[in-house]
Amino acid sequence: MQATGHPPSHEARYTCHVLFMQRNLHHSLIRLHQYIGDGWVILFSHPGDFTPVCTTELGKMSAYANKFAQRRVKLLGLSCDDVQSHNDWIKDIEAYTTGCKVDYPIIADPNRQLIKQLNMVDPDEKDSEGNQIKLSFLYPASTGRNMDEVLRALDSLQKAQKFKVATPVNWKPGDPVVIPPNVTSEQAKDMFPDILKGTKLQT
Repeated sequence: MQATGHPPSHEARYTCHVLFMQRNLHHSLIRLHQYIGDGWVILFSHPGDFTPVCTTELGKMSAYANKFAQRRVKLLGLSCDDVQSHNDWIKDIEAYTTGCKVDYPIIADPNRQLIKQLNMVDPDEKDSEGNQIKLSFLYPASTGRNMDEVLRALDSLQKAQKFKVATPVNWKPGDPVVIPPNVTSEQAKDMFPDILKGTKLQT
Protein backbone atom coordinates (compact mmCIF):
# COMPACT_ATOMS: atom_id res chain seq x y z
CA MET A 1 0.00 0.00 0.00
CA GLN A 2 1.33 3.40 -0.94
CA ALA A 3 0.04 6.89 -0.20
CA THR A 4 1.18 9.88 -2.18
CA GLY A 5 0.34 13.53 -1.86
CA HIS A 6 2.06 14.86 -4.97
CA PRO A 7 2.61 13.79 -8.58
CA PRO A 8 5.26 11.06 -8.90
CA SER A 9 8.48 11.51 -10.79
CA HIS A 10 8.67 11.22 -14.58
CA GLU A 11 9.68 7.56 -14.30
CA ALA A 12 6.42 6.77 -12.47
CA ARG A 13 4.07 8.29 -15.04
CA TYR A 14 2.39 5.06 -16.06
CA THR A 15 -0.58 4.39 -18.30
CA CYS A 16 -2.90 1.74 -16.87
CA HIS A 17 -5.95 -0.30 -17.85
CA VAL A 18 -8.46 0.38 -15.08
CA LEU A 19 -11.88 -1.05 -14.23
CA PHE A 20 -14.12 1.79 -13.06
CA MET A 21 -17.02 0.84 -10.79
CA GLN A 22 -18.58 4.20 -9.95
CA ARG A 23 -21.56 4.03 -12.31
CA ASN A 24 -21.38 1.28 -14.89
CA LEU A 25 -18.89 -1.50 -15.43
CA HIS A 26 -16.43 -0.19 -17.97
CA HIS A 27 -12.71 0.10 -18.36
CA SER A 28 -10.47 2.74 -19.81
CA LEU A 29 -6.88 3.94 -19.83
CA ILE A 30 -5.65 6.44 -17.27
CA ARG A 31 -2.36 8.21 -16.70
CA LEU A 32 -1.51 7.40 -13.12
CA HIS A 33 0.11 10.76 -12.34
CA GLN A 34 -2.91 12.58 -13.82
CA TYR A 35 -5.28 10.52 -11.67
CA ILE A 36 -3.28 11.49 -8.58
CA GLY A 37 -3.16 15.14 -9.60
CA ASP A 38 -2.20 17.41 -6.72
CA GLY A 39 -4.20 15.45 -4.14
CA TRP A 40 -3.75 12.26 -2.14
CA VAL A 41 -4.19 8.69 -3.39
CA ILE A 42 -3.90 5.39 -1.54
CA LEU A 43 -2.69 2.75 -4.02
CA PHE A 44 -3.04 -0.80 -2.69
CA SER A 45 -1.79 -3.82 -4.59
CA HIS A 46 -2.67 -7.51 -4.62
CA PRO A 47 -0.95 -10.49 -6.28
CA GLY A 48 -4.13 -11.81 -7.90
CA ASP A 49 -7.92 -11.82 -7.92
CA PHE A 50 -10.02 -14.16 -5.76
CA THR A 51 -7.31 -14.65 -3.12
CA PRO A 52 -9.13 -14.88 0.23
CA VAL A 53 -7.12 -12.35 2.24
CA CYS A 54 -7.19 -9.77 -0.57
CA THR A 55 -10.95 -10.23 -0.89
CA THR A 56 -11.40 -9.25 2.76
CA GLU A 57 -9.08 -6.25 2.32
CA LEU A 58 -10.85 -4.78 -0.73
CA GLY A 59 -14.19 -5.14 1.00
CA LYS A 60 -12.90 -3.30 4.05
CA MET A 61 -11.43 -0.55 1.87
CA SER A 62 -14.94 -0.03 0.51
CA ALA A 63 -16.35 0.07 4.03
CA TYR A 64 -13.82 2.79 4.90
CA ALA A 65 -14.35 4.75 1.67
CA ASN A 66 -16.27 7.57 3.35
CA LYS A 67 -13.52 8.03 5.94
CA PHE A 68 -10.96 8.40 3.17
CA ALA A 69 -13.25 10.74 1.21
CA GLN A 70 -13.58 12.99 4.27
CA ARG A 71 -9.81 13.37 4.11
CA ARG A 72 -9.98 14.09 0.36
CA VAL A 73 -8.16 10.87 -0.47
CA LYS A 74 -8.83 8.78 -3.58
CA LEU A 75 -8.61 4.98 -3.52
CA LEU A 76 -6.94 3.03 -6.32
CA GLY A 77 -6.60 -0.75 -6.30
CA LEU A 78 -4.17 -2.82 -8.34
CA SER A 79 -4.34 -6.56 -8.96
CA CYS A 80 -2.36 -8.82 -11.28
CA ASP A 81 -5.27 -10.06 -13.39
CA ASP A 82 -7.25 -8.68 -16.33
CA VAL A 83 -10.32 -6.44 -16.36
CA GLN A 84 -12.81 -9.29 -16.85
CA SER A 85 -11.38 -11.12 -13.86
CA HIS A 86 -11.68 -7.93 -11.79
CA ASN A 87 -15.30 -7.66 -12.87
CA ASP A 88 -16.05 -11.18 -11.62
CA TRP A 89 -14.02 -10.71 -8.44
CA ILE A 90 -16.04 -7.65 -7.42
CA LYS A 91 -19.07 -9.90 -6.93
CA ASP A 92 -17.15 -12.03 -4.42
CA ILE A 93 -15.84 -8.97 -2.59
CA GLU A 94 -19.28 -7.43 -2.20
CA ALA A 95 -20.81 -10.78 -1.19
CA TYR A 96 -18.21 -11.34 1.53
CA THR A 97 -18.33 -7.86 3.09
CA THR A 98 -21.98 -7.22 3.86
CA GLY A 99 -23.22 -3.84 2.66
CA CYS A 100 -20.03 -2.88 0.82
CA LYS A 101 -20.02 -1.46 -2.69
CA VAL A 102 -16.74 -1.34 -4.57
CA ASP A 103 -16.79 2.16 -6.05
CA TYR A 104 -13.08 2.73 -6.53
CA PRO A 105 -11.14 1.87 -9.72
CA ILE A 106 -8.92 -1.22 -9.92
CA ILE A 107 -5.87 -1.36 -12.19
CA ALA A 108 -5.48 -4.47 -14.36
CA ASP A 109 -1.85 -5.62 -14.39
CA PRO A 110 -1.94 -9.21 -15.76
CA ASN A 111 1.71 -9.10 -16.88
CA ARG A 112 2.83 -7.82 -13.45
CA GLN A 113 4.71 -4.95 -15.09
CA LEU A 114 3.35 -2.07 -13.04
CA ILE A 115 3.49 -3.84 -9.69
CA LYS A 116 7.19 -4.56 -10.27
CA GLN A 117 7.98 -1.03 -11.45
CA LEU A 118 6.31 0.42 -8.36
CA ASN A 119 8.19 -2.10 -6.18
CA MET A 120 4.93 -3.34 -4.65
CA VAL A 121 5.46 -7.02 -5.47
CA ASP A 122 5.92 -9.47 -2.62
CA PRO A 123 8.98 -11.54 -3.58
CA ASP A 124 10.37 -14.30 -1.42
CA GLU A 125 13.08 -11.94 -0.19
CA LYS A 126 16.24 -13.06 1.57
CA ASP A 127 19.13 -11.13 2.98
CA SER A 128 22.81 -11.72 2.20
CA GLU A 129 22.97 -14.59 4.71
CA GLY A 130 19.93 -16.36 3.33
CA ASN A 131 17.49 -15.32 6.09
CA GLN A 132 14.00 -14.76 4.76
CA ILE A 133 12.45 -11.29 5.11
CA LYS A 134 8.86 -11.85 6.21
CA LEU A 135 7.64 -8.27 6.48
CA SER A 136 8.92 -4.74 5.98
CA PHE A 137 7.49 -1.38 7.04
CA LEU A 138 8.41 1.86 5.30
CA TYR A 139 7.40 5.08 7.02
CA PRO A 140 8.46 8.68 6.33
CA ALA A 141 10.48 10.36 9.03
CA SER A 142 7.48 12.51 9.96
CA THR A 143 5.25 9.54 10.87
CA GLY A 144 5.99 7.32 13.85
CA ARG A 145 5.36 3.60 13.67
CA ASN A 146 2.29 1.98 15.21
CA MET A 147 3.67 -0.53 17.73
CA ASP A 148 0.28 -2.21 18.14
CA GLU A 149 0.36 -2.94 14.42
CA VAL A 150 3.92 -4.27 14.65
CA LEU A 151 2.80 -6.73 17.34
CA ARG A 152 -0.36 -7.65 15.43
CA ALA A 153 1.63 -8.34 12.27
CA LEU A 154 4.15 -10.41 14.23
CA ASP A 155 1.35 -12.49 15.78
CA SER A 156 -0.07 -13.05 12.30
CA LEU A 157 3.28 -14.11 10.84
CA GLN A 158 3.98 -16.55 13.66
CA LYS A 159 0.51 -18.07 13.46
CA ALA A 160 0.79 -18.43 9.68
CA GLN A 161 4.14 -20.17 10.00
CA LYS A 162 3.01 -22.53 12.75
CA PHE A 163 -0.43 -23.50 11.46
CA LYS A 164 -0.17 -22.88 7.67
CA VAL A 165 -3.05 -20.38 7.71
CA ALA A 166 -3.54 -16.77 6.62
CA THR A 167 -5.16 -13.88 8.47
CA PRO A 168 -7.86 -11.62 6.97
CA VAL A 169 -8.11 -7.84 7.09
CA ASN A 170 -8.03 -6.31 10.59
CA TRP A 171 -7.30 -9.72 12.14
CA LYS A 172 -6.44 -9.81 15.83
CA PRO A 173 -5.35 -12.79 17.98
CA GLY A 174 -8.41 -14.92 18.69
CA ASP A 175 -10.21 -13.96 15.46
CA PRO A 176 -11.01 -16.51 12.73
CA VAL A 177 -8.28 -17.24 10.20
CA VAL A 178 -8.27 -18.22 6.53
CA ILE A 179 -7.13 -21.47 4.93
CA PRO A 180 -4.85 -20.49 2.02
CA PRO A 181 -5.87 -21.55 -1.49
CA ASN A 182 -2.74 -23.72 -1.86
CA VAL A 183 -4.16 -26.06 0.82
CA THR A 184 -6.61 -28.57 -0.69
CA SER A 185 -9.87 -29.52 1.04
CA GLU A 186 -8.49 -32.94 1.93
CA GLN A 187 -5.29 -31.43 3.34
CA ALA A 188 -7.32 -28.94 5.36
CA LYS A 189 -9.42 -31.73 6.89
CA ASP A 190 -6.24 -33.57 7.89
CA MET A 191 -4.62 -30.40 9.28
CA PHE A 192 -7.70 -29.13 11.16
CA PRO A 193 -9.83 -32.23 11.91
CA ASP A 194 -11.53 -30.85 15.02
CA ILE A 195 -12.42 -27.52 13.44
CA LEU A 196 -13.56 -28.82 10.05
CA LYS A 197 -15.34 -32.01 11.13
CA GLY A 198 -18.50 -32.29 9.04
CA THR A 199 -17.76 -29.04 7.19
CA LYS A 200 -18.04 -28.90 3.41
CA LEU A 201 -15.24 -26.74 2.07
CA GLN A 202 -15.58 -24.56 -1.02
CA THR A 203 -12.71 -24.78 -3.50
